[in-house]
Amino acid sequence: MADEKTLDVILREARSHGDFHDRPVDQALLRKAHELMKWGPTTANSQPARIFYLLSKESREKLRPALSAVNVEKTMKAPLVAIVAYDTRFYEHLPRLYHNPDAINWYNKPAVAEPNAFRNSSLQGAYLIIALRAVGLDCGAMSGFNNATLDAAFFPDGRLKSNFLINIGYGTGQGLPPRNPRLTFEEACRIL
Repeated sequence: MADEKTLDVILREARSHGDFHDRPVDQALLRKAHELMKWGPTTANSQPARIFYLLSKESREKLRPALSAVNVEKTMKAPLVAIVAYDTRFYEHLPRLYHNPDAINWYNKPAVAEPNAFRNSSLQGAYLIIALRAVGLDCGAMSGFNNATLDAAFFPDGRLKSNFLINIGYGTGQGLPPRNPRLTFEEACRIL
């Protein structure tokens, strides 16, 4: 079982940051986080998430028109922004990634591939947030942007689609509101 300090770092005491120190993020930490997050389970080991780390000013400016007004300033100031996207043709990798070679045929239709890619990239994005926190980084996940605008700018061929964004760096703690409550087990769960 994970120790109490680890549980605090990755979930219990972690916060969604909107303000970060002006300190670069070592790319080695991104690799280290990937080495952790890649082990999180996905359906048929599909691994549809594709992560694009926006570091350069040019890539941020390309993102700017897609952002909701409330997210522009904090996103432009964050040391790093990740686009968590998904590959709509993730199934092409299944013969290598999954033990049943027929799995490619389970998902090779858009009506099946799309919801599975979205669902599993969401899982992988959550694993990434936990992994980033585990390697000492702070995160601020966002869905306040226009997917169509972002996708046109970054993924014009349509194979990849955006899911959500994560601002990444070392949080200042500035502007954090009091922690909001969470639903109790009894409110959120049922044992049947």
